[in-house]
Amino acid sequence: MGPLSGLRIIEIDGLGPVTFAGMVLADMGADVLRLTRGGAAPAAVFDEVGGEVLHRGRAAVPVDLKSPQDREQVLDLIADADALIEGFRPGVMERLGLGPDACAARNPRLVYGRVTGWGQTGPMADQVGHDINYLALSGALHPMGEADRPPAPPLNLVGDYGGGAMMLVTGVLAALLEAKTTGRGRVVDAAMTDGSALLTCLFHALKARGLWDGATRGANLLDGGAPFYRCYACRDGRFVAVGALEPRFYAALIAGLDLTPEEAPQFDRSAWPAMHDRFAAVFATRDRDDWAARFAGTEACVTPVLSLEEAPLHPHNQARGTFVESGVVQPAPAPRFDGAAASVVPDRPFLSLDQALKDWRRP
Repeated sequence: MGPLSGLRIIEIDGLGPVTFAGMVLADMGADVLRLTRGGAAPAAVFDEVGGEVLHRGRAAVPVDLKSPQDREQVLDLIADADALIEGFRPGVMERLGLGPDACAARNPRLVYGRVTGWGQTGPMADQVGHDINYLALSGALHPMGEADRPPAPPLNLVGDYGGGAMMLVTGVLAALLEAKTTGRGRVVDAAMTDGSALLTCLFHALKARGLWDGATRGANLLDGGAPFYRCYACRDGRFVAVGALEPRFYAALIAGLDLTPEEAPQFDRSAWPAMHDRFAAVFATRDRDDWAARFAGTEACVTPVLSLEEAPLHPHNQARGTFVESGVVQPAPAPRFDGAAASVVPDRPFLSLDQALKDWRRP
């Protein structure tokens, strides 16, 4: 019984941000019905990705959206839904007869959430692309990586999930709140380029104040340029992350490295290249876990860089239940409500459209 209990959301199954958004909404208690590709569907419009993790918490209903009968039953589902989320390129849902206007005719209070790379409008709206392309055009990719190398893709966390899925979830929930008052839904246009650009607000602010060199990677406070905010290799080939930004935390860092403020002046940028080399040489003298033990309980902001396999075993993550095992080890739902650890609801069995309609209808 999460905070979204009672909300009914239709997810038109797809790739990337829609799947993640559907999972987040289901984790928070919404009744999410995932409409996936039926066996008779002629084209691979949908794809079964995510498996036991990204598909958790919701039932799946195979449909053929090109079938008039299936489409009419989907509209019957929409009549009793609070929101719909989809991630096709502009015009696809309209051509299937399930665009915002057709759905609003059946359910005026429906919130229609759309997530795409380039957005519903603009000269590139119909072009193909992936996470890395949306990051590139938004300006978010350029600052990432080493100064003497091409920009480094941050997995698909910033574009697909941060700039796409989480903006979609935020927009849908905001529109649902409004619909409770007005009785009318909205169309939410979540573009990954827009969302990724929004995530760079801090760096635009710093640049406007002359505090960020936008032309050079690895030359600034938060991009690895500062020797006290970056990762270092250890003797065993593993890594530690250092985030000692504040002077008090920095003092604890250099004390742990057996250095003095005179040897490592924190904000003397001319000294940063030499400090990089000095810090790297010191961290290379011990194994990662030796450094983790040395800095444990201090204010130095030094932590081991854990692998996907190691993270669930860390004592803090275990104490909080940050990861759970439900078929496979996976991250637990977040955020927490009332301090209680959330449990994972496994992905549910496939339903027929007829059964889904029977279960879905409101009293």
